Parts: sequence; C-alpha cells; structure tokens
Amino acid sequence: MERLHHKVWPLGRPHDIPAPAHTLNDNLFRHAAATPDKAALVFYGRVTTYAQLGDQATRIAGWLQNRCGVQPGDRVGIQLQNSPQWVAAFYGIIRAGAVAVPINPMNLTDETDYIVEDAGIRTLFTAQDRERELEPLLAQNILDHVIVATYSDELPADPHENLPPEIAAPRATLPGHCTAWAEMIAANETPAPFTRTPQDLAVMPYTSGSTGRGKGCMHSHQTAIHAINSMVDWFGLGGEDVFFCVAPMFHVVGLQAGLNSAIQAGGTSVILPRWDREIAAHLIREFGVTAWPCVPTMIIDFLNRPTLRDDDLATLRVLWGGGIAMPEAVAEKLRRLTGLTFLEGYGMTETIAPTSANPPHLPKPQCAGIPVFNTDVAIVDPDTLTPMPQGETGEILISGPQVMLAYWNNDEANAESFVTLENQRFLRSGDLGYLDENGYIFIVDRLKRMINASGYKVWPTEVEAKLYHHPAIEEACIIASTDPYRGETVKAVAVLKPGATLTAKELSTWAHDHMAAYKVPRLLEIVTALPKSGSGKVLWRELQERENAKSKDTTQ
Repeated sequence: MERLHHKVWPLGRPHDIPAPAHTLNDNLFRHAAATPDKAALVFYGRVTTYAQLGDQATRIAGWLQNRCGVQPGDRVGIQLQNSPQWVAAFYGIIRAGAVAVPINPMNLTDETDYIVEDAGIRTLFTAQDRERELEPLLAQNILDHVIVATYSDELPADPHENLPPEIAAPRATLPGHCTAWAEMIAANETPAPFTRTPQDLAVMPYTSGSTGRGKGCMHSHQTAIHAINSMVDWFGLGGEDVFFCVAPMFHVVGLQAGLNSAIQAGGTSVILPRWDREIAAHLIREFGVTAWPCVPTMIIDFLNRPTLRDDDLATLRVLWGGGIAMPEAVAEKLRRLTGLTFLEGYGMTETIAPTSANPPHLPKPQCAGIPVFNTDVAIVDPDTLTPMPQGETGEILISGPQVMLAYWNNDEANAESFVTLENQRFLRSGDLGYLDENGYIFIVDRLKRMINASGYKVWPTEVEAKLYHHPAIEEACIIASTDPYRGETVKAVAVLKPGATLTAKELSTWAHDHMAAYKVPRLLEIVTALPKSGSGKVLWRELQERENAKSKDTTQ
C-alpha cells in the first residue's frame, strides 16, 4: 500500500524495523545481568533494583510451576493496582512460560468472574483489599490458587503522607485458601529453564467491553515487543530515562507505554498506584521524571491544579499518549508552561498500544499521528469496505506486526473483525477517521457514537474539543438526546471550573460562534465529575445509556 506518511517520517528512523527475535523475559533479565544495581522501580521513594526484580520474578515463576502446577501457555491473572508486586507478578508469569492476563482491580466479582472463566484462569495474583470479592470464586472452585500481596510491604520506612488506605494498610491475616506474597517469595522455589519463543502467547489483556462483554486479545512476545519498540525507537527512549508509571498497568497504555517500555529501555519506573495530581507533581520533581505516557484527562487535571508551579514539569522531555484527543486549549496551556507538545497517538487493546504516533519533529494537534513502523492503515466504507478517497471519513483498518493473533475462543468476533485487502490482513477498528495528504490520521469518533440531528452527522469528539475552549468548562462529554422534531439533538454533560456558572442558553449562544448550528449543544447538564474507566477514558456510553433511560421514561 502507498505510505504517504513516509514524507513526514521521524528523523533518522528506518521505515520498518526487524521482527523481534527475543522475548519479554529477555528484556528483564538482560538488564538484571548488565545493570544489576540500577533502580528498576521506585515506589513512593523505595527502590527495587533490576537484580532484585529479576530475583523476585524467578522466585514467583518457581512457585507458579512447583506449587500451583502452572504449565507453559496457562493463563494467570493479575488483579492489582500499580505497584512493585504488579511488575514482579507480570514478569514472574512470563518467566514461568505462562500468559499474563491483566484484570482491572476495580472490577466487581461478576466482572472478574467473567474474565477468570473465559480465560480459564486457575491462579490469580491480587491484593488483600480484594480478597473478599474473590471468595465466591474460590468457593465455587473457579480458582485454585490466589496469591495475596500487601502493598505496604513495598513502602519505604518513612512513606509519603496521604497514601490511599489500601496502600498504607499493614499486612492482614489471610484465610487458609490464600497464599501471602511474602510466603511465596520466602519459599525461593526454582523454576524450570525458560523455553518460550517470540511467537508464543505471552499476554492477554481484555477489551473494556464498551460494545458488550470484553474480549481477550491474544498477544505473543513478538506482537507485544513490536508495539514496545514502536515507542522506544520512535521517541528515542533509553536507559537514562525516568518513566512516570501512573497509567493503570492493567490497561495497555500503562502496561506497554509505561512499564514494558521502561524495562526494555533499561530505564527507571516511578510508580503511582492511582492518579493524585498533588502526589504526581511531587514525584515528578523529586525523581526527575523525563518520560510520561498518559491519557489527556491526567494532563487536564494536572494543569487545573490551584498549586500549579512553572517548574512542575521542568524535567520532562517527552509526553505522549492517547485514549481521547487532547483538547487544543489544554495543549496550548501545556506548551506555554513547558514548551512541550503532547504527542498524541492511537492504539487499541487489539494492537497492545500504538497503531500510530505523531512524529516528534512534525506533530499535528488533534491528530493521531502517522502509522508506526511496519504498519499500514486503510480508510474504508464501513458497509462495503471500499477504500475512501483521501480526506474522506471511513472506518479505520489496521495491519501490522503489533496486531493481535486473534480474540480468545471467539470465532464469531474474529470473523467479524478481520478482513483481507490487497492480500493483507487488516483489523477492523470500529473507529472512524480520515487521512490527510501526508498520511496523518484524524480520528472522528467511534462508529456507533454518531449523533443524527435532522439528518446531519454530528461527531461528539469534535464538539467536545471545541467546548474545552469555553472559559467555564473543565471537562465535557457530548451525547445524544431524543428530540421529537430533529430525531436526536446534541447534549453536553459538563464539569465546570471552580466558581464558574453556565446555563444551556449561555452555552448555546457561545457555541454558535464556534461551530456549525447543527452541532450546537441545545441541552446542558452540569455534573461534579464525569464517569471514567480505570484507564482515564470518559465513559460516554454510560452517560448515553442514562440519557436513553430518561427519554424512555418520559415517553411511557
């Protein structure tokens, strides 16, 4: 396929890179051997060296094999907050030759139950604050082994103030059917030699389930490492970098852009379990963070701090991420403060992070960048799969080495999601976008999110980006509301800045000066916070379903 984006390719980078010939296990243990005393992880000031992390991963692998009966290819779950234990569990599972399945630690029992049963998980790593939610799974013999971590075991002697209660909690007494993390490490079990290949299954994250039940995305060492290389090589990341790992590790941004990129580069990861803008500012300054992969909602919140200082982000040299488009007004404030451009990218769980990224020397705002190494993107009519002319909107199709092998045990989804064009295998993203004359990708919206107002197509993401310029609005989400005349009308759900006020009429008057009339929000709902996923994405579907329920009630 024609690669228009080669005209704006990152300076000094090859267009394609070789297929990875090593594994995720090699990424850790080569640094444990070469730089054993270097800080791999920092948790509220406590350091774990590469040698210590490698030792823990080895002991965990031995326990999984010898005490839990884990065999190569078996799926093992991790349901923890960001922590040194999360990292050690992940690399311990990899060292055991098993497949790591990250699970959102905020899931309720039935949500965890679904993933555990669907993936065939028999062994799970969790934390002591989650043990009660797992009791039903143990009682039903769905799980055989649960290893329970205590986060405070990894804190320094003089920990940071205002820690989340579950992080600061001392070690608790566990029921007999659970194994304490400390017991597992103390057992010092020896694993069998590592025999997995780059082509073997390594990690299986689940989609968020925004279109139904989540699906397991099967990724090999090779697909995962190509995605990692597509960030490490693209942004020039190296062993001297200090990564800020606050994006949740159960999500591919935190797992790949944060944790695994840092390990591959031989850098240091400063870990924060959950987003806290004041603690984030303290850690960035104290440890000289240079690389921060995140979602725009974190930057929005960070820059809205009343205590914001000019030097809060002085050590940063690269800031990148995705999930949602970075509002232009926020990006401009970031540039004024730091001189940095937030380098937007685009990816999916199915591509275990990047499909595209902005070239550092030629970034474009409100843009997903250009396809990364070895990657092709096609824009097609979603009904006929006919290629769309350059500049016209269609469904985004993705072909590249980072695309998953398949959905786990889901032949129907695989048949629907993969197509062949010009003898290339492409993944249907379900996202709408277009390419400009230089191959930059502009995301319009989710295929199923379009609002039809009197026959006019309204893309919520576009309207949201405009609303961030309103002086009273801190965050906004656009949804559809039923309208007896227009069919659907545009509704804004907004969080206001402290002390600000806004009415629907005032918003509509302002919006008429900034967008086409059919896109103007005619309805406004003020809320204290927008619902968000664990990865920081606004849960627009939840707001839409709530609005649909209201409309249904009024028509009955």
